[in-house]
Amino acid sequence: MTMTEKILARASERASLEPGENVWVDVDVLMTHDVCGPGTIGIFKKEFGEDAKVWDREKVVIIPDHYIFTSDERANRNVDILRDFCMEQKIKYFYDIKDLSDFKANPDYKGVCHVALAQEGHCRPGEVLLGTDSHTCNAGAFGQFATGIGNTDAGFVLGTGKALLKVPPTIRFVLDGEMPPYLLAKDLILQIIGEISVSGATYKSMEFVGSTIESLNMEERMTLCNMVIEAGGKNGVVPADETTFKYLEGKTSVGYEPVYSDAQARFVSDYHFDVSKLEPVVAKPHSPDNRALARECKDVKIDRVYIGSCTGGKIEDFLAAAKVFFASGKKVKVPTFLVPATQKVWMDVYGLSVPEFGGKTCSQIFEEAGCDTPASPSCGACLGGPRDTYARMNEPMVCVSTTNRNFPGRMGHKEGQIYLASPYTAAASALTGYVTDPRDFLM
Repeated sequence: MTMTEKILARASERASLEPGENVWVDVDVLMTHDVCGPGTIGIFKKEFGEDAKVWDREKVVIIPDHYIFTSDERANRNVDILRDFCMEQKIKYFYDIKDLSDFKANPDYKGVCHVALAQEGHCRPGEVLLGTDSHTCNAGAFGQFATGIGNTDAGFVLGTGKALLKVPPTIRFVLDGEMPPYLLAKDLILQIIGEISVSGATYKSMEFVGSTIESLNMEERMTLCNMVIEAGGKNGVVPADETTFKYLEGKTSVGYEPVYSDAQARFVSDYHFDVSKLEPVVAKPHSPDNRALARECKDVKIDRVYIGSCTGGKIEDFLAAAKVFFASGKKVKVPTFLVPATQKVWMDVYGLSVPEFGGKTCSQIFEEAGCDTPASPSCGACLGGPRDTYARMNEPMVCVSTTNRNFPGRMGHKEGQIYLASPYTAAASALTGYVTDPRDFLM
């Protein structure tokens, strides 16, 4: 069996499974947030009763993160609904926010759910993690089955701890070769999506293996798995190894047992990439598979750069952007917005002095480069949000972004144009005011 088949077999107490089978699985973690949480809670109460209790108050994780720093009454009401429910149910892992004027005054508040799940130790090899968000597949970086589900399914899981899932077949992506110093995991996943299209992995598991994958740190593996949904994937998965186990040290007290694909496992297909030969890429508007080399877009004038989100707002992403700014010693030519994914990332942006930057922090380098001050951690403008959302595109603009989707209206204005790129490419583009190959500054 493949890794995904083994995880689902264990969760359904079956000796073996084949793609296409429908099975009831026991869920290890259910996550919801402020956008889908109220709907999920409503369905749970309607179907199980006003006084019903969740199946396990320690396996439900509730994270407000999407529409947080806004004066929008409905957005704020959504967080109130989560709070009331968590108090009523005594939910152990509710990462609350009460004071919107100063996120640091909220010790429980984390920020973007997918990065917070990893940092708080909720992602463990061999487990099943479901979330009411399509980018829940992010957690597959830990060698677990992680996928997004709808509010109705989540309401059912809240009451029973079980979900009915169809076992997906697996496509294997073998990435070998030394990673060039101008490439990041974002380039790899955009390369893959460009290769197979936004429907190329529909309801399939995408398993990433090879020497390149083994060399990636956990945050880069998360970037890779985060965007499998942009290829239609059911889940993405990276085999757990020493890098995984080291990341989890001190983060979780729950025991876990990793699984691995058998040598004789059946894969739908294999894709092989020699990473040493790849170049920096972007996804042009308005689809994540509209791939082009960054250097081919050098005549595209841009209005702004956005670095943030579950895909591109981790500390490694900001370190990468800072590396480009530091190497250039120049100032940005367009407004450059920085949105750390979580409170911990924000602290690292301000507190982590980097030897290769002469002991400076990322925030110091960003300030010297003329970037906007790093914002409060949240999903920010990645999903557009209310009009007063930080860095939202409220008029038609061209933006280079480290986020995950570039559909019309995704970051606000429906005539906005979004070029998806790595933090390297985003930072390089900020320095020139055009879509720019980061090799111009890193070579």
